[in-house]
Amino acid sequence: MIKSIDFSIRSWIEVSKDSDFPIQNIPFGIFKAYGGEARAATRIGDTVIDLYSLCKLGFLDGLGIEPALLSQETLNAFIALGKPASRAVRVRIAKVFDQGNPTLRDHPELQAEVLFHQDEVRMLIPVYVGDYTDFYSSIEHATNVGIMFRDPASALLPNWRHLPIGYHGRSSSIVVSGTNIHRPKGQTKADAAELPEFGPSRQIDFELEVAFITGKKTELGTSVSTAEAEDHIFGMVLFNDLSARDIQKWEYVPLGPFLAKNFGSVISPWIITMDALEPFRVPGPTQEPEVLPYLQFEGDHNFDVQLDVLIQPENQPEHLVCHSNYRYMYWNLVQQLAHQTVNGCNINVGDMYGSGTISGPAPDSFGSMLEIAWKGTRPVKMPDGTERKFIHDNDTIIMRGYCRKDNLRIGFGEVVTKILPAI
Repeated sequence: MIKSIDFSIRSWIEVSKDSDFPIQNIPFGIFKAYGGEARAATRIGDTVIDLYSLCKLGFLDGLGIEPALLSQETLNAFIALGKPASRAVRVRIAKVFDQGNPTLRDHPELQAEVLFHQDEVRMLIPVYVGDYTDFYSSIEHATNVGIMFRDPASALLPNWRHLPIGYHGRSSSIVVSGTNIHRPKGQTKADAAELPEFGPSRQIDFELEVAFITGKKTELGTSVSTAEAEDHIFGMVLFNDLSARDIQKWEYVPLGPFLAKNFGSVISPWIITMDALEPFRVPGPTQEPEVLPYLQFEGDHNFDVQLDVLIQPENQPEHLVCHSNYRYMYWNLVQQLAHQTVNGCNINVGDMYGSGTISGPAPDSFGSMLEIAWKGTRPVKMPDGTERKFIHDNDTIIMRGYCRKDNLRIGFGEVVTKILPAI
């Protein structure tokens, strides 16, 4: 067992019972204290831990970690050191903050340099995302969309069960939780209209996703097998891949989404490592027909991550609209990376891969408003009496995710964005 996720460890930092960030989690992110510079960080409970200062004070001595790697605006250089380095840092942090270790616990003057309450800092996007791929890997979601827009008897296109469908998206508009997004403008065309019109989208939607981030570079012309794939994956984040459904409907044939998808996608600030997620592996759905050899795999590569989506109208309480789970994914992350690279496509540290909308088998587990309101025919009533077919201006979208096993809870925190009126 990896010591940093040993169930028995307890921290001298206070951690509430339902915290996403016990000492077993030890995620990685980038923060700025007010008036300070960007620093690498981890988190225990509501306490953000400055890894640069921790390193400067000698608590990471012997691990081969240069402080300069921890004072950059992204984690890319740190991640590029490889899993042995990040794993060693996690093990050391678990030791320093173990309730029985007095080396920092009994020195409040040192704690003042290292520890910050989460309300005292601003979280930044944790990595520079050079390339971004969005997959379409939930069979329930793909089936629902196929039923809505095609013959229900042929909801899935012929290729869907044979390969992980994906497309390359725009990485420059991926932003961190807390960033508000303006309603996009573009062309739309009503079914009965002869010509399209231009204006703000009327059908802004969320897409509930989990994304993985690569931590290892490959050369052009090489492939990553399913057996090797997790060695190349550093960790995972929550991902709200916003969509403008009316713009998408008009533009997506023949080359797929464009303006409907590139106006903003939002990720959670903490990268949860694959080590932290290890206890929560579960089998995925049975894949039929049998996939081609390069997509076959051994072991469990789905994870039991409970996922919630809430909508909060302005000055109103938040309202749960979706409760889903990452375990439903038909195509898993090792298959996704193997397929991405089977043609020799190279990958870089910090590349991001969205799961695609995660929907479960029941209506309350559908991962988008398109499905929840079923193309606008089943509006969702909010606590204030208003209804939602899609997202309104000044609505805040909140996504949360966590794993739970026995007495251990490992969470992602949340990803939050407000939809502002079009400019």
